[in-house]
Amino acid sequence: MTDEGKKPISRARIILSQVLACLALDFLLIGLGLSISFVTMVLPEVLDAKEGLSINNKQASWFGSMAFLCQPLGSIFSGPLLDHFGRKKALFLVNIPHVVAWLLMYYAWDVPSLFIGNALLGIGTGIMEAPSVTYVGEISDPSVRGILTTLTNGFTSTGMFIAYLLGTVLPWRQAALVALTVPLATMLLVLFVPETPIWLLSKGRQKEALDSLCRLRGWAQPEDVKQEFDELKEYYEELRQCVLCAKEGKTIEPCEHYNKNTLKKTLLKIKHIFFVKETMKPFLLVLAYFFFHTTSGAMPVRPNMVNVCKALGMKYNPKSIVVFVGAIFIVMSLLSAVIVKLIGKRKLVIGSMFATACCSIALSIYARTSLPTTVFSYEPSTFPEDKAVLPVVLFLLSICFNALGIPWVLLSEVFPFRSRGIATAMAAAASYIIFFLAAKTNYNIEYAFHLSGTFALYGIIGFIGTLYLYLFLPETEQKTLAEIEAYYKSNRRIFANDFLINAFKKKTSTDAEANKLMLVKTNT
Repeated sequence: MTDEGKKPISRARIILSQVLACLALDFLLIGLGLSISFVTMVLPEVLDAKEGLSINNKQASWFGSMAFLCQPLGSIFSGPLLDHFGRKKALFLVNIPHVVAWLLMYYAWDVPSLFIGNALLGIGTGIMEAPSVTYVGEISDPSVRGILTTLTNGFTSTGMFIAYLLGTVLPWRQAALVALTVPLATMLLVLFVPETPIWLLSKGRQKEALDSLCRLRGWAQPEDVKQEFDELKEYYEELRQCVLCAKEGKTIEPCEHYNKNTLKKTLLKIKHIFFVKETMKPFLLVLAYFFFHTTSGAMPVRPNMVNVCKALGMKYNPKSIVVFVGAIFIVMSLLSAVIVKLIGKRKLVIGSMFATACCSIALSIYARTSLPTTVFSYEPSTFPEDKAVLPVVLFLLSICFNALGIPWVLLSEVFPFRSRGIATAMAAAASYIIFFLAAKTNYNIEYAFHLSGTFALYGIIGFIGTLYLYLFLPETEQKTLAEIEAYYKSNRRIFANDFLINAFKKKTSTDAEANKLMLVKTNT
């Protein structure tokens, strides 16, 4: 009871308010999924096409990876956009590049215009990442943040599925026109969502921050959210102090650093807010996770997935398999949201990466024993005539386990508020550079080592990643943003709280004490 004789706000109502607040974000993520997967359906249609637009195999490797190369450019702008305009306005503005890109893809008249349209899709996707992951992390309470952030993967997967489905039922130009409706709908929905309370507090708009928090907690009254709002204000009061003055024990406001020009303030912010352990520790961890997640499974072959299915000699129609892959991404994203609540993020991440690596090794063995060495997924004339079910099963299992990975979920919660905009933007930019390198080098790796060597390399990277994350990935489920920040700010070495690691620590500690005691006895 919040007051005498007054009914408490139901848990379902609190969750519903946060789900509705994420509605525009969900549409944004559907558009994101469309943009990163559309090239998969365009590539086989334009690769050595008999009529219309046509590209050769080297152009195809660039076309498949160009969006990833351009996404960091968008990510660079997303941080300042996020901090200056706020989370809500940023969610509106980031749709503009995609509106232009889909129109350009529809009207593409030659190869350069096709490449420019794909590049704009990449830039728009890069701009989208920081606002999307930041918004959901800041509006949700700790008890539902895990499931809400994990469900964002489901909407991205829905966009991927729609892209694959459109590629089977419509020519790619008409499919681009249909995709245009998604950013337009997103811009309309953004008008009805609230701004995040913590950003409003950062701009001195305390009443609006309280109103936003009330709306996000089940349309509550101010007295119902008083405790949480007080904690939020206390958290912000710590954040608003000048980092340099706090280190020197000063509390003068405004301080001497406040009066510096924009360039100097930006450089000071990068030096004293970004290059600090509470930001750099999670930043390096997220980058490592993105690298291992991207290069341990089927993600490098995703732009050329239709042709890879043909090259592996899969029994069924490759386009139908790719559509099924899109459906798998949706199902596994929803499943990961359930698994997160049951076992937490750490076990989910480690388990999915280990299983993905195993599937990559299995695909390598199959390709080594069943395919001629002449098979090359970028040369349709080399595809085998024999068709089999086994590669279908192995490939789909690889997709299933890879889809359980949640790097973007971690990105939404591990950075402190001061550096969240710039750190999220730089992490997203770096992740897309990793995606680009993985997709672009897939052509060269397969050319040099055949499909068997390609999947073997991906599998080995996956096993290394499993070990790394086992040692260094902490559990953040059911933790507040302040608790996560305090964890990374501490001087503790990041070895996760795991029974095997703890047993090793205990044994090491016991051996050290025994050696110390023996040394004392010897000296005596």
